[in-house]
Amino acid sequence: MEEIHRTHYNNQINESIIGSNIRIAGWIEDIRDIGNLGFIILRDVTGTIQVVVGKENISLLTDLPRQSSIVIDGIVQISKAKDSSVEVKLKKIETMTKAVHPLPIDPTGRVESASDKRLDARSLDLRNPSVAAIFHLRSISLDTIRNTLKLDRFIEVNTPKIIGSASEGGANLFECQYFKRKAYLAQSPQLYKEQLTLGLDKIFEIAQYYRAENSNTIRHLTEFLSVDIEAAYQDYEDIMKTIEIVVKNVINTVTSSEYFSKCEMSEEKRNKISQIDINKPFNKLRYQDCIDELNRSGEKKEFGDDLSDLDLRKIGKNHQEFFFITDWPLKIKPFYIHEKASNYELSESFDLQYGFLELVSGGRRQHDPVKIKNRLEEQGLSPSSFVEHLKSFNWGMPPHSGCGLGFDRLIMVLTGAENIRDVVLYPRDPDRLNP
Repeated sequence: MEEIHRTHYNNQINESIIGSNIRIAGWIEDIRDIGNLGFIILRDVTGTIQVVVGKENISLLTDLPRQSSIVIDGIVQISKAKDSSVEVKLKKIETMTKAVHPLPIDPTGRVESASDKRLDARSLDLRNPSVAAIFHLRSISLDTIRNTLKLDRFIEVNTPKIIGSASEGGANLFECQYFKRKAYLAQSPQLYKEQLTLGLDKIFEIAQYYRAENSNTIRHLTEFLSVDIEAAYQDYEDIMKTIEIVVKNVINTVTSSEYFSKCEMSEEKRNKISQIDINKPFNKLRYQDCIDELNRSGEKKEFGDDLSDLDLRKIGKNHQEFFFITDWPLKIKPFYIHEKASNYELSESFDLQYGFLELVSGGRRQHDPVKIKNRLEEQGLSPSSFVEHLKSFNWGMPPHSGCGLGFDRLIMVLTGAENIRDVVLYPRDPDRLNP
């Protein structure tokens, strides 16, 4: 009977256990046969260890392809190798599964592969330490976000992803058949999270959402991970403070992690991220400041114009780190955004940018049901389509504010990735539905 249980991961093998009998498992990264002696470089999720194969076992290396899954029994001994103080002397080897060559990609990264080929073989791609590092950083970043929000009394919730009507009145929805009715995949938890402040006060959700946008860009996906927060009795300034703390905590977690140095990025990008001063407040620009800045650069922009991708790229050249854009015109914001008390043409809203890239959108929400109905009509939406949502606003809805953070984009920034597909395990875009 084969024994598949290991006693140690590779990073647990050190001088304190020299002479110990151990069992390790992983895949063959390299293999060398020099006659009377052989070497296997065994990699697992924690790193590599050199396994020494004596003359009596050298025949075991015959027909053992690289990347095959194996289990090794051996004795820990002092190593003569320059890059490690210990190694394992082979006693027994069991092949769990042989890798069939040629493999679709080289998971060591020594031979470069096109992005599409890597995505087609994503599970094999993850054997590349620099690729795997991205997803370790995703994991610890999600832990950081949860811990930060829970310490601030936020409750984690889960809202439906199959819905009966458009959550924000948008057209970019995936339609599906729900038994004998029409349904949609949720593009955001916006309406649900507002309703939940009625009884839960402060909530957050980390979940996948879906937008049927035929966008083939390096920063758009049809399925994406969003971090949504909503809080009762808070205004948009409060939410900006909360999301700034969340993002700064993630930056600190990522840059202090061992996996940050393993990500493949230029030193310029690595230094730029690692040198962000998390004790310094993010800069704030008003929407009008952006309009003025664009006009000074020769653009012809008027109040009420939305900021295009090209506009944001120009602004991002002057503001290359994290910064907020606040006080957008009310008319270009969704129906649920609250007007600014000092100027009804403005809204209590904000976007968090990293250069030209939008990471967060949020603001104070309208909690007056009459004003919400008026805003729906102004935007050409029928209040009758939002009856279920509007009910809760007659049950003592508190004033509330919130935002949504594009988590994939944040990880893209912090790992120096050029393409959002590089930081998502199995990305979905208009052309990719597999694997």
